[in-house]
Amino acid sequence: MAIEKSGERFAGYNKPKRTPGHKTKSHAVLAKEGDKVRLVRFGQQGVRGAGKNPTSAKDKARKKSYYARHNAQGKPSSKMSAKYWSHKVKW
Repeated sequence: MAIEKSGERFAGYNKPKRTPGHKTKSHAVLAKEGDKVRLVRFGQQGVRGAGKNPTSAKDKARKKSYYARHNAQGKPSSKMSAKYWSHKVKW
């Protein structure tokens, strides 16, 4: 079941995909929460995250620094935010 929104095809709702052709954002997702649907773009193009379970000290430090900068208000609760998807996919 492919869904098309703004000229892009998505595998389904809440399924992020990479967007290598986008000039600034590395990922996009068609977020759905209840009956609301929104196209959310997130991640800086060309920058990789640390992954879910970083093993190197460098990646652990990068993840810690990222959360120190972006997690000041706590974990995002809404799937409609870029912060939610960035935390879930890239970090």
